[in-house]
Amino acid sequence: MKRLILMRHAKSDWSGGDITDFERGLNPRGERSATAMGDWMRAQTLRPDHILCSEAVRTQETLKRLKFDDDIPVTRTRALYLASADIMANALKSQTESCVMIIGHNPGCAILAEQLARRAPDHPDFDAYPTCATLVLDFDIQNWNDLPQQQGQVIHFVVPRAFTN
Repeated sequence: MKRLILMRHAKSDWSGGDITDFERGLNPRGERSATAMGDWMRAQTLRPDHILCSEAVRTQETLKRLKFDDDIPVTRTRALYLASADIMANALKSQTESCVMIIGHNPGCAILAEQLARRAPDHPDFDAYPTCATLVLDFDIQNWNDLPQQQGQVIHFVVPRAFTN
């Protein structure tokens, strides 16, 4: 059994004048959302064995605000910055841990979620995959290299609006 936790970064700040898209951090709402999502994950006992995270500032700040223990290995990679669903899936296929979390960007997150879920969750925001949306999927496989399309069992799909104002 393998578990994927797929999270889009929290809401980013568009007020910075001369910074690049890659350098954009979180706005105050994004900071609150990421913190709330981390609290929710701990309440659900969702703890990844490994985290794959885009190197973009907003994904790094999202990860920091989740407040995971320092002993969870994190692979930060530029390859996940605005990555396609295929690139994200290939990064996942190279993993060996049972529970892997990916923190990335849209449209890659939304497309990967749609490709992997057996049945889309009954949630009005699933197709849009808004900022900090988090999908938890279980797969009846032994190796990530055998990752099947549309066979992930949806365990949770949540958006930060469920926890914050």
